[in-house]
Amino acid sequence: MCLLKNIRVGSRHLKSDTDRHHYYPLFLDITGKECLIIGGGTVAERKATMLLKFNASVRVISPKATKKLIHLADTGRISLTLRKYRSGDHENAAVIFACTDDRDANRLVRENAAMQRIPVNVVDKPEECDFIVPSIIKKGDVTIAISTSGRAPMASKKIRQAIEKTITGDCVGYIRIMGAIRHYLLKTVPEKKVRRDIMKFVGSMDMDEIVRIGIAGMKRIVDSRIP
Repeated sequence: MCLLKNIRVGSRHLKSDTDRHHYYPLFLDITGKECLIIGGGTVAERKATMLLKFNASVRVISPKATKKLIHLADTGRISLTLRKYRSGDHENAAVIFACTDDRDANRLVRENAAMQRIPVNVVDKPEECDFIVPSIIKKGDVTIAISTSGRAPMASKKIRQAIEKTITGDCVGYIRIMGAIRHYLLKTVPEKKVRRDIMKFVGSMDMDEIVRIGIAGMKRIVDSRIP
């Protein structure tokens, strides 16, 4: 999980255009893991809201917080500490988001995290980040991440909006049916090659047709192809 290859503790490591990172897309399981957010403004609010969608344990530290963050804390969805960040606050974090407009505070967060090799995202400072957060589409089990490698976040938002229009209920239903068929095959067909051949056939079918047939109909088709 450690992504801290180019950190210089105690100093800012700026990357020239020729030294820009080509970010490797990676989906992390953050279920139950502490994701620490330093800052209590609207950016921190957006981070917390998105992290909750992925079942993270969200902790926010800031002298002030938006009404929504306070509501999330009051309803037990996040942990909120109304004070400035202190060294040591990060010790149980899996990842950290520095969302303050205080450069010195962000630097302290980054330096402390670097000593324990905890990945940090500094908002609006891609050159100071160990990872960047993509523009995300999440509908059911479909998750799509779009990134411009920190060059043009607004462009990734436009691309996200264009793609989002194509992710219909049929796409979500298709994923649900395909997942059910895979589970059915794993449970009923012990031979790996047979399962693979059947899934290859199912994968060649038109998506709309699979949605129209439904799970029960697809199971009958699968049964007809089991030797």
